[in-house]
This record gives sequence, structure tokens and C-alpha cells, in this order.
Amino acid sequence: MGDPAGVGPEVTAKALSNKEMYDICKPIVIGDAGVMTRALGIVKVKLKVNPVQKVSAGKFKYGTMDVLDLKNVDLDKLQIGKVQAMAGKASLEYIHKAVDLALKGDIHAIATVSINKEAIHLAGSKHPGHTEILADLTGTKDFTMMLAAENLRVFHVTIHEPLRRAVDLIKKESVLETIKLAQGALQSMGIEKPKIAIAGLNPHASDGGIFGHEEAQEIAPAVQAAKAMGINAVGPIPPDTVFLRAYQGEFDGVIAMYHDQGHIPLKLVGFKSGINVTIGLPIIRTSVDHGTAFDIAGKGIADPTSLMESIKMAATMARVKLAAKA
Repeated sequence: MGDPAGVGPEVTAKALSNKEMYDICKPIVIGDAGVMTRALGIVKVKLKVNPVQKVSAGKFKYGTMDVLDLKNVDLDKLQIGKVQAMAGKASLEYIHKAVDLALKGDIHAIATVSINKEAIHLAGSKHPGHTEILADLTGTKDFTMMLAAENLRVFHVTIHEPLRRAVDLIKKESVLETIKLAQGALQSMGIEKPKIAIAGLNPHASDGGIFGHEEAQEIAPAVQAAKAMGINAVGPIPPDTVFLRAYQGEFDGVIAMYHDQGHIPLKLVGFKSGINVTIGLPIIRTSVDHGTAFDIAGKGIADPTSLMESIKMAATMARVKLAAKA
């Protein structure tokens, strides 16, 4: 459900008012039933809230919103659109519960909505965001972020790092590990033999060393090592053209070197429909690619498209995973 004070409950209510979500999976909201009931009123959606204490008690029927109710929000104290420790604590508890259920196999995938970094820090978390929390809870050391919108899929070598430090972290090992994670992720989406483009770090991918040496010393060796493993990797390619080429269908995925290098083209293509997938976890996790949007929380105008696309991706990945086990 995300931060109770943000748009998470509203986009969740809107998404589950769409029958397609029930055609592709059995959705259950991990959150607070009182908050979700209030959200339904805000967005003017007629669904019946079914509070449950275990997943198996869900009805999974369109028209009924099953809520695994943690009962952890005081509605009288909740201030919609405001940073609050109570809301941050609640959102952390939803994540912990979801991961626990996924690791036990009680649920097949998690689709998360936004949390607020300041709120979770007020609640005691030291993590910068969802991705790092999930990695910690699952004991995952090698992980990355994939952003997807339409036919553009972008993976990141570094994520939430200052730009100066991100450049220092571009090493053969980290680039190669990201390529390997991307290969597995794309295959988990049903792309059997993906073609992966690797972006350069410097302008023009250094132009033969004129604008830097990271391409020759770190990135190109990683690409060659990936090829030796049988991965169809190409690069390094100048970052000002590689995303367009991927968007036009030449590549199945792009490896970006740092956060904004990958986020900017993705959000340009799919600001409302873009999604985030954490790669490398032992569980499936997809997410909206937007924040808590406190400025519009409580107004009922938040767009649910990103969450709906996240649910679709989670369902697709779960089906592929279950089919592989069959």
C-alpha cells in the first residue's frame, strides 16, 4: 500500500477497480483496511473492502478488495500529504510483511507503491529506499534496478549514489555483474535470447580515450567477458544514441552506468506508465516509478497506470517462474 499519507492507497484503489487486474492474478493489498476504505471514498470507487489476517482468507473476486490488514494506522492522526513517522513506520511494516510472505511462498510476487524516504528515516530506517530494504531483508548482495516503459528496458550499474562516487564504482566486475543480472531478468520476462546494449560512461563513449578511459579499462572488458559467457552483449555504445536505438527495437535492454543516465530517457518515454523491477532478489518485486506525490495526495487525481503496469509485469514474471518449476 505504500506510505498511507501519499497517493499509494489511491492508485491502489483505482488499479483494483479494473477487472483486468483480476483476470491476470489474484491481488491482495498488504496495508491498512481503514486507510484503503478512506481511499476508495477519495477516488470515488465502489469496491467492498474485505479485511483478512491471512492470504488464504482472500476472496480474490472482482468487486471485492482483499486487504491483509496490519491495523497500523491511526486515521485520526494521519495527515494526508504530510511526512510523518507513523506513516513511514507503517510503510516499512508492509514491506517486511510482503517479503516474509514471498519468501514463504504464500504469494508469488510483490508490486509496491511509493514510500517516502524522509518518513522511513523518521521511523528509524537507514536505507535510502525500497530497493536496498528488499535486498537487506532477503540477504541479497548482487542486485540492481530495471526500469521499463513500452519496449525500453534499462538496468543500472549504480543506483542511489552521488555522481562523483558512481563514476568511481564503474568497474569491470560491477558492469559484468549487471549484464548477468539483466540477462537473467530478461529471460524471466520470456525473452529467451536477449540482446543487451551497454552504454558508455563518458560523452561519445570516450571517443577512443579522448574523453576518459573508463570505457577501455573497465566497460569494454566487461562486455568481452559477458560475450565469453554466451551473452549477446554489445558496447560500449555512446549514451546519447543507445537509448533511442533500444526504443526502436534494436536491443532488448540497456545497461546504464548511473541513476540519471537511465532514468531520464525512461521517464521521457513513460513518465506515467514506467515501472521499476528489482533484479537479483530471490523473490519477484515490481514497483511504480513515481513517488508519494504529497502535493496531490487526497485529491483523487493520481494516475494508476504505473501500478497497473507493475502488476502486469509481476504476473508475467510469476507465470514464467512457475512454468519453469513445473
